[in-house]
Amino acid sequence: MIRVGEYNTLRVKKELGFGLILDDGQEGILLPTRFVPKGAKPGDELTVFLYHDGEDRLIATTQHPKGVLGDIVLLNVVSLTPQGAFLDWGLMKDLFVPKSKQLSGMRLGGDYLVKIYLDEKTGRLAATEKIEPFLSNKDVTLKEKDLVNLIVYRRTDIGYVVIINNHHTGVLHFNEIFRDIKAGDRLPGFIKNIIDPDRSASGETEIDVVPGKPGYEKTEDAAAKILRLLKENKGHLPYHDKSDPEAIYSFFGMSKKTFKMTTGRLYKEKKILITDDGIQLAR
Repeated sequence: MIRVGEYNTLRVKKELGFGLILDDGQEGILLPTRFVPKGAKPGDELTVFLYHDGEDRLIATTQHPKGVLGDIVLLNVVSLTPQGAFLDWGLMKDLFVPKSKQLSGMRLGGDYLVKIYLDEKTGRLAATEKIEPFLSNKDVTLKEKDLVNLIVYRRTDIGYVVIINNHHTGVLHFNEIFRDIKAGDRLPGFIKNIIDPDRSASGETEIDVVPGKPGYEKTEDAAAKILRLLKENKGHLPYHDKSDPEAIYSFFGMSKKTFKMTTGRLYKEKKILITDDGIQLAR
């Protein structure tokens, strides 16, 4: 069964002058010549993305869109019509956002966080800026320290609301952020704390998140990175426990807390030396 808006692996049914026909169990789906991999022939299996072209025909492509069905992505407006806006999502045909699915009217050249959905009436892919109805903190199965994918949603007085795994919302507090972030940014993170509805102020499950990885695994990744950067910089780096947190994050991509914890462990393992002007590889 084919899935519109997703990647499908289909067998090449036959070759025509303008492309390949892929077997969908019916009349077949066209993969235009410009997207045919070199050497592809009847009988081969190809992984393709399926969507409707400008003439409303189901078509295949080996291009990779910036998002697939169900994804929440930040996309740029490339044209406007009285009916809505068109977004660049990396394919020949732009992605349509009906006016009814916009929050306050999109502007040409603007970047907007949208969810890709399948219009039930037309069967075509479209996007909506009205993401809230798709997000819920009911029936949360996540646990503390679970690794998750985060999308920055909006700024609040205490930090940023983030979208967790395209389904839930959580809070990334200011004291856990060590670089500039903005709506639409994607970052890996983990669950720091889950507050049950009966204990939360909102009456719903509340989730606190942190960028990066938790505990020992996080320091292991950081340790390898610090050692690599030392080797790439002649064995010495001018960073220590009194360095500015922003400077540490800018260079290492980690918080000052992680940097101190990791360099302390590397020092105990006699892999580095800590000097007055930084850290250096042990000889």
